[in-house]
Amino acid sequence: MAEAQTYAARWIFPVDAPPLERGTITVRGDKIIAVEPHGTRTPDVDLGNVAILPGFVNAHTHLDLSGARGLLLPSPHRGRGVGGEGACDFTQWLRSVIAFRRSRTPEQVQADIAAGIAECLRFGTTIIGDISSGGASWDELGEATCRALVFYELIGLTQQRVEESIDAWDAWRAQAGAYPTCLFNLSPHAPYSTSMHLYLLAAHRSAHSKLPFATHLAETCEELELIRNKSGPFVQFLESLNAWEPDAFDSRLIDLFLRHHPGIFAHCNYLDPATPFTADQTVVFCPRTHAAFGHPRHPFPQFLQRGVRVALGTDSLASNPDLDILAEARFVRRHYPEVAPATILRMLTLSGAEALGFDADAGSLTPGKSADLVILPLPDRDDADPHDLVFDSALPVLGAMFRGERSQRFTLSP
Repeated sequence: MAEAQTYAARWIFPVDAPPLERGTITVRGDKIIAVEPHGTRTPDVDLGNVAILPGFVNAHTHLDLSGARGLLLPSPHRGRGVGGEGACDFTQWLRSVIAFRRSRTPEQVQADIAAGIAECLRFGTTIIGDISSGGASWDELGEATCRALVFYELIGLTQQRVEESIDAWDAWRAQAGAYPTCLFNLSPHAPYSTSMHLYLLAAHRSAHSKLPFATHLAETCEELELIRNKSGPFVQFLESLNAWEPDAFDSRLIDLFLRHHPGIFAHCNYLDPATPFTADQTVVFCPRTHAAFGHPRHPFPQFLQRGVRVALGTDSLASNPDLDILAEARFVRRHYPEVAPATILRMLTLSGAEALGFDADAGSLTPGKSADLVILPLPDRDDADPHDLVFDSALPVLGAMFRGERSQRFTLSP
C-alpha cells in the first residue's frame, strides 16, 4: 500500500464543507483519505501561503478550435439584437468559424486539440466537457491527465444531413477505443443548426446512457427569432450554406427538451429567468465569451436563486483569449457581486463535476474521492471571506494533482 502524505496550506477549500484555515489534506495513492482542521494531524509538507482546492472543471469548450486564438474575435455591429449598441454580429462570426474549420488539415486539428488540452491543464483544469466535431478529441483526451466527457457533435437540418450525421456517429462509436477517465455522449449542436428530428434522434440514442447530452441554447436573440418565427438573420445565413429547411424548426423545441431530457445547456443567454430546469439539467455559463459578444446581463443569478445547477465553461479560443477557467470565475466575481464567492467556487468545481457525471469521484475534497486538486498561491492579506483570496487576485495556479500524481510545477518544498 502506498504511503500517505499529508499537506498543510493556509486555506483548504473542500467545497462540500466550510473552508479550513491551516487545515490538512492527506492523500494515499490516488485517493483523498482525510481532510482535517489545523492541529488534528502533523503535516509531512507545509505548502505555506497557498490554497488547496478541488481540480477545476471546464464544462464547455471546443478544443478543436484552439488554433483560432485571436483570429476570429466577435466584431460589433449596431442596431440589432437585444444586446443593443455594441452587440456582435453572430452569423458573421459563424461564417469565420466555418471558414477556419475548413482551412485546417486533420493533422493541424489534432495539434490544436493537444495544445488546448495542455493549456487547460496548465490552468488547473482536471475535468473537461468538450464539444467535438467528428469525435476528434477522443483519443487525445483519453490519454490526458484529466477526466473528460466528449460530446460528439451532430449537425443537420435537411433530411439527408440528418441521416449522414447519425450514420457518422454510429460508425465513430463502433470504432472508438475505451479509456478509464474519458466518456462520450452526443451533442446536437444548436437549434439553428439541428432539426427537431435530429434532436429527437439524439435523445433516443442517449436514452440508455446515464450521461447527459449537451447543446447550445438561446445563445442569441436571433436564434429565438428563427425557431419561433422562421425569420431573422439566420435565414440568409442558412440559405448561403444551402442548409435552409423551414420545416426543420419547431417552436416547441425549447419546452420539449427543457422539460423532458437531462442535459447540459450551454450559454442560455436569452432564456427567461423563470425557465424551468430539472435536477438533472445544467446551465453552463461562459462569462468572457458572453461579454465578448456584447450580450445583456446573464440570468444565471436568478437560475441559482431557484436552485438550478450552473457551471462554468470557457467556450473556445475562437471567442476567448485563453482556456483559463479560473479567470472565468474571477470575472464572475467582479461583474456579478451579488453571487456569493462560495457559490462561484462550487460553479468552478463540484457543479461542473455533477453536470458531467464525475461527482462520485471528483469535484470536491472529500475523503474517498480521487486526489484531484489545485495549488493556488494566495495574496499576502486577510479577507473577511477567504474565498476572495482566491477570486480577488490575479495570481496563477502553481500546480495540480490528478489521481494522486503531481504536475511538474507542483513543488513540495516546505
